[in-house]
Amino acid sequence: MTKESKIGRISSSSVATSEDNERYWKRILIVDDDPDNTTTFKVGIENANKRIAVDAYNDPRRALLDFQPNFYDLLLIDIKMPQINGFQFSERILDIDINVKICYMSSGEINRDALREVHPSITLGCFIKKPVTINYLIDRIMQELD
Repeated sequence: MTKESKIGRISSSSVATSEDNERYWKRILIVDDDPDNTTTFKVGIENANKRIAVDAYNDPRRALLDFQPNFYDLLLIDIKMPQINGFQFSERILDIDINVKICYMSSGEINRDALREVHPSITLGCFIKKPVTINYLIDRIMQELD
């Protein structure tokens, strides 16, 4: 596997099997350009709850190519990414799967009024400020999944 592919995606295949459906209660997709974040979040979430499967991508373009509608229960999306920002990414995802829940993550503050002007279709219901502890992240995820 090349360095580029390792950075692009950190997970096993996203093709669900009937065995996977029985094994996993929920599925989460993480998209963050920082490999340390995606690895830490993926391992932390999966260790805290063995019934949650996590796919993690560092390249939002690759995540868009692999995304399947009606597959994920929750997306954790970093807002500031170089190729496609989190809002652009989520707009494209919502064109594919209108029902998926999205939590945005950022180390910066969000101006909600400015966001509405630039991305009127985006609602910022779930926002996670980084840095974040795994315990807080898991609490937020469980709130969104309930």
